[in-house]
Amino acid sequence: QLQLAESGGGLVQPGESLRLSCATGGFTSGRTTGWFRQAPGKEREGVSCINNKYGYTNYADSVKGRFTISRDTAKNTVYLQMNSLEPEDTAVYYCAIGNRWYGDRCGGSEAYGYWGQGTQVTVSS
Repeated sequence: QLQLAESGGGLVQPGESLRLSCATGGFTSGRTTGWFRQAPGKEREGVSCINNKYGYTNYADSVKGRFTISRDTAKNTVYLQMNSLEPEDTAVYYCAIGNRWYGDRCGGSEAYGYWGQGTQVTVSS
C-alpha cells in the first residue's frame, strides 16, 4: 500500500515560486505520478504527470512554461517546481500514483489509485 505525502505549499505573491514535493514511501518505477489541483468551488484538474521509469512528462496548457515536474528515483520523490505563480494557481495540490502512462496526456483522476492528503498553495498580493 503506497502512502503519499505532499509538502512545500504556502502563501506567495504573484510572480514568485514554490516547489512541491511528493514522497511516495515506496518503489514506484513503472508507474505514473500526477499532480492535480482543486480550487474552491471548482473540479479537480490535472496539472502535470511524469512517467516514473522513463521521465516522460505532460503538462496542462495553463501551466506549460511555468511548471516543471521531475523525479528523484533514489528518494522515491516527485517534485513540481512552480514559477511565475498567478492568483489563478491558488488551490489544494495533490499528488497521485497511477499504473498507466497515457502518452500525450495524464489521464483523469479516476486513473490514479493512490492519493496524498494535499498541500495548500495560495498566490495573493
